Amino acid sequence: MISRSPWWDRNLHAGRRPLLETRARIRRAIRDHFEESGFTEVECAALQISPGNEAHLHAFATDRIAPDGSQRRLFLHTSPEFACKKLLAAGEQRIFTFSQVYRNREQGSINVPEFTMLEWYRANESYDAVIGDCAAILKLAVQASGERQFRHRGREADAAAEPERISVAEAFACYAGIDLVSVLADGDPGRGAFARAASAAGINTAADDSWSDIFSRVLTERIEPRLGIGRPAILDRYPSCEAALARPAADDPLFSQRFELYVCGVELANGFGELTDAAEQRRRFDDEMRVKQTRYGESYPIDEDFLAALHNMPEASGVALGFDRLVMLATGCGDVRHVMWTPPVE
Repeated sequence: MISRSPWWDRNLHAGRRPLLETRARIRRAIRDHFEESGFTEVECAALQISPGNEAHLHAFATDRIAPDGSQRRLFLHTSPEFACKKLLAAGEQRIFTFSQVYRNREQGSINVPEFTMLEWYRANESYDAVIGDCAAILKLAVQASGERQFRHRGREADAAAEPERISVAEAFACYAGIDLVSVLADGDPGRGAFARAASAAGINTAADDSWSDIFSRVLTERIEPRLGIGRPAILDRYPSCEAALARPAADDPLFSQRFELYVCGVELANGFGELTDAAEQRRRFDDEMRVKQTRYGESYPIDEDFLAALHNMPEASGVALGFDRLVMLATGCGDVRHVMWTPPVE
């Protein structure tokens, strides 16, 4: 909890209000920037047939009751991604949205069950274009907050500096001593080699850990704490098996057009060169839901309308950015709940 007092306590609110005013300035600056750059702001419905089909994302479910009393299971979206891509299929070219999104099993200073996601998409534009957008947004946040140095848990970064760009394979070699290319080339997709490499690097693994489990453990223990220190970092070219919605890299199908933006060791944004092959997307969703069913005993339906829209969707690139985290870093307050007008119930 933020405090023993409720968030609406007059004194507590007065102390938070400067942070909330900064939030409003940053949001206004981003909105103005996108509109001046030819983007259209869109609004996406939160109730969806599918909340997303990634194994380790957890949704809130509800039942829609029709006037005749019949019921249908719906979900609060974990991201507006499916809706935004349908808009691209409909003919939109440059879009952005500030969406409330909902993720179950989340709790902590940077992970809460309801938060604001800034997403934007460029049709027929390169992956590098949206990476450039990320740097521009950080500069806007600097200008709106008046703070060039972003801070979190003793770490600092010059948010206006040119981001470092490092591939996932380079980061694994540099910070964990693991040759990720060799691991990926060994088997399906090399869990045994990966477990041995992680163990040699001093990272504990369990016998039932999947390849993805090991990847996440190396990332969180050895790599993420070192990213975005001093200046922002772009962690680029994720393994394709860790990028269910991204298209493969043109030069090597083992890797994908996926990146994450880090500042002060905090993951701030997740971006893709978007996958538009509907058959391949279905296969990946099926794989993800099999993992989810095995691990958590549940799975989510696939949005057939989304897969149909992919046939008409142009090549595109897009990014999802945690807006509350951005404001948290810009104000140095240390907890996303401090920069939310009404923090979510947990």
